[in-house]
Amino acid sequence: MARKILAAGNWKMNKTPSEAAATIEAMKATCASDTVEVLLCVPAIDIPAAIEAAKGSNIQIGAENVYFEESGAYTGEISPDMLLDAGIKYVILGHSERREYFAETNETVNKKMIKCFEKGLVPIMCCGESLEQREQGITIDWIRQQVKVGFLGLTADQAKAAVIAYEPIWAIGTGKTATSDQAEEVCKAIRDLIRELYGDAVAEEIRILYGGSVKGSNAAELFGKEDIDGGLVGGASLKPDFGDIVNFK
Repeated sequence: MARKILAAGNWKMNKTPSEAAATIEAMKATCASDTVEVLLCVPAIDIPAAIEAAKGSNIQIGAENVYFEESGAYTGEISPDMLLDAGIKYVILGHSERREYFAETNETVNKKMIKCFEKGLVPIMCCGESLEQREQGITIDWIRQQVKVGFLGLTADQAKAAVIAYEPIWAIGTGKTATSDQAEEVCKAIRDLIRELYGDAVAEEIRILYGGSVKGSNAAELFGKEDIDGGLVGGASLKPDFGDIVNFK
């Protein structure tokens, strides 16, 4: 079965609700596609305005984070039910910025993965290595550990529904991009690990994205690789030019 390309934007801490609505209105035409799934993961406060603005288009709205408890004294956190009630399906988990600045670990990401599947959300679980780790030659070992712990306790049906995003930390927002061969090498290693854990059928169905300075000029080469099923895109997803990635050629 062919895996559908997913072009997912991660807006990070950008755009007010009114700016989000205006941007999405401008994107409706540029991001129209019958063959690529289009997703914009926006700040929580932007979600209602973004969903309203995206109505009548192929653009889906996702979230950038969720907590692993359903309610309680967790000031500032957002529960799965809150996202579901707002109309959210996809949520990014374990982005390197969350790990670096907000002390997220493989274990807390795993708790979030489990909770997402309990509640019916689809997680996009991020993994990636630093430049130092790449230079030390431990990239594959590092990524395997992140994915193994992140997927701990998930069933085969849950695993194949998840999305994994490989984002080398040294290529996020730096203008540096892993070569398509470097990106494919790691994405293939991730798929091979999923095959070890869950078998061929799950490995062939799960979608693995590449993230790290993806743009219209390199999207076709990256997405054309056998084990890369789309992109998790940062800065380039903040303007209508995101359509150049969606409609890569």
